[in-house]
Amino acid sequence: MIKTLTNILTYNISHVPSGSYACYSNSDLGQILQSRTSTKSFGVSRRESHDSSSFYGRKLFKGSMSGKASEIVSPAPLNVLDRVFAHSSEDMSELPDNSVALMVTSPPYNVGKDYDLDLTLEEYLDLLERVLKETQRVLMPGGRIAFNVANIGRKPYIPLNSFVAVMASRLGLLMRGEIIWVKGRGVSGSCAWGSWMSAGNPTLRDLHEYVLVFSKDRFDRPCKGRSTIDRDEFMRATTSVWEIPTESAKRVGHPAPFPVTLAERLIHLYTFEGDVVLDPFMGSGSTAVAAKKLGRHFVGYEINEDYINIIHQRLERTTPEIPEQNKQSVA
Repeated sequence: MIKTLTNILTYNISHVPSGSYACYSNSDLGQILQSRTSTKSFGVSRRESHDSSSFYGRKLFKGSMSGKASEIVSPAPLNVLDRVFAHSSEDMSELPDNSVALMVTSPPYNVGKDYDLDLTLEEYLDLLERVLKETQRVLMPGGRIAFNVANIGRKPYIPLNSFVAVMASRLGLLMRGEIIWVKGRGVSGSCAWGSWMSAGNPTLRDLHEYVLVFSKDRFDRPCKGRSTIDRDEFMRATTSVWEIPTESAKRVGHPAPFPVTLAERLIHLYTFEGDVVLDPFMGSGSTAVAAKKLGRHFVGYEINEDYINIIHQRLERTTPEIPEQNKQSVA
């Protein structure tokens, strides 16, 4: 177990791809390097322009990354863009290698919803791993995965977030962080208290889910593009706790719709305008709706024809909504 968990942290962060500063001018780069601080043994109050090489040079972080990370990007064919394919994402042969900037998804949790299969835990994790492996193939270097997952059950509690993190690490993906998506605070509709007001068997009621974030091969994007995130949203998005309400299942017509606002924040944060966003478990199409609104292309996979019809209906009602004043040319 210790060896498995250690693998999650085995990044040789001393390796810095040559494209890390490709988007800065020589004068800007000089200012950045001159203004850097370095890791102190007792901590500091500020972290801007911080040189953390001594921190990441410690034995804890030494391991699997070595050599020069690839910068090869392949464009997705035009006839694939902005489409939902009606088959399993275990095979995404429509997409070439290294063509997708971001994957955003919320897979079925295999807990008895209308769209779920009744799989064993091993079968379910095998399915997720096959899809993650295909996603890894189609992601461009530096491309990101935002994988929404909830832990399930109480007898016992099944920590799917841990299983997915270990699985992704085993595939060679680099974990960037973990977002706690808070769906509600205080008293909720759940009344699964276990033993009410008794130490007999009290039960925790989850008010949150997780969004696990990974990169392929490298942490940076070795290319330039136009971002569409403003200052305030950037400050909110770069914290690890997001408070975003759930979508109405009745309004959307899906038992567990993924919030469009959650997909929007991930797309704003991790992609440039015009990038390709993938959702291998499209469901009600929230990722596609967010991508269209924000001026990105989408590619989705969904095996349920009823949900595909819902996706098309939602897309017909969606128009791009990027305020011109919020656009910034950044690297």
